[in-house]
Amino acid sequence: MGPQSKRFLKVFFLWLPVALAGAYCATSLPVWTTQAKGLIEELTRVSSANLKMLWNLPVLAAEETQKTRFLLEEVARLRAQIRSLKEAQEVNQAASKKALGAYVEMSDWALESSGATIDRQRTSETYDCQENWGCRVLWFFRAAKPPETILQADVSPGNCWPFQGHQGQVVIRLPARVHLTAVTVQHISKDVSPSGTVISAPRDVVVFGVDADGEEETLLGTFTYNVAKEAIQTFPLKNAPLPRAFPSIKLLVKSNWGNPAYTCIYRVQVHGKMAQPESPR
Repeated sequence: MGPQSKRFLKVFFLWLPVALAGAYCATSLPVWTTQAKGLIEELTRVSSANLKMLWNLPVLAAEETQKTRFLLEEVARLRAQIRSLKEAQEVNQAASKKALGAYVEMSDWALESSGATIDRQRTSETYDCQENWGCRVLWFFRAAKPPETILQADVSPGNCWPFQGHQGQVVIRLPARVHLTAVTVQHISKDVSPSGTVISAPRDVVVFGVDADGEEETLLGTFTYNVAKEAIQTFPLKNAPLPRAFPSIKLLVKSNWGNPAYTCIYRVQVHGKMAQPESPR
């Protein structure tokens, strides 16, 4: 082989890889270009979505913060409502308990229909007013009422118990042993009095607690019934409610409002708490 042939072969083998590479690139470049373009488009789309998401993050965060704040406010409101309902329930329970206690203390233990009676042996005699013209006018020509009248709810004019003079007493047997708290005395007002006056109303009154056999009396209080005030007047007893319970109570009227012939009592109410039954010994 001559020198030219060798040179040709040498040049041929030197440029062959280049030619092959060029041919390969010429055929593969469009494919790469298409793939690269697709990758770029995908990256652009993903990047755009990510950028949009990142761009909206503050808005989303603000919305979530607002939702959280709303939920917290709703929880606080519900807690406040629960607290308010609980406080209202406690107030209602306390009021009911107080009202029940007041009702028990102000219940009338001197009511004939509930079992209260008059101890006639320790009570003043009923005044006989048949010879007294003014007295007969007051009771509409009817006989005077017995002392049990003060244990009844009827306080119509003339329906009262009279005793002679300005001093007298009545002992009321209670239907149970009671820790006494107050006594209520009732008379009619001047406006509805048939005589046009209330001078027969009791004035100064003393209250005693009486034991079971009637021998021992305990001073519970003194008070004045004022005819210038309401017809129904309640007088708390000292140290009420009394730690000791009494089965009977005594009202001693020491004076009236000017009637020298008789004193008239319309109604007496006794208030307190019933004592617990005594255990058998």
